[in-house]
Amino acid sequence: KLLRLMRVVRMLRLIRKFARVRELKRLLQMAANCGKALSWSLLFCFIITTIWSLVSVEVLHPLVQEMADQGFWQDCDTCRDAFSSVMRANLSLFETVITNDNWGRMAVPVIIRHPESAIVFMGSYLTVVYGVLNLVVALVVDTFAEHRMNDEKSLAED
Repeated sequence: KLLRLMRVVRMLRLIRKFARVRELKRLLQMAANCGKALSWSLLFCFIITTIWSLVSVEVLHPLVQEMADQGFWQDCDTCRDAFSSVMRANLSLFETVITNDNWGRMAVPVIIRHPESAIVFMGSYLTVVYGVLNLVVALVVDTFAEHRMNDEKSLAED
């Protein structure tokens, strides 16, 4: 117990040293100020991705099932059911669209086999990446600028 207490005291001393670093303190304050905006942005991104997931379940799932029955994705356990439900479609779109991790394994074969499916993949990519995520960046920058202006006003009043 004494050793644990000593570790906690050392951590508190380290945190106190970090508090002296002006830039780090400011960065943490700005991150805390943008927390609300980021939370709403993440919710908005989830809603847009869920809308595309609903479309994916209706449009892509039958195409993926047909391709899986023909022998595609024998080495992939999750590909057959990637768009079988809204939650699985959400995960698949997150992996494919937002992280750009799954294009070669899932999206490209489906688009090559069924070119009309490019509407769903490219539509979700364009709306989520170029639409929503750019709005998130703009919102964060705007929030930072607003808080900085408020800080400058309060410093000028002092």
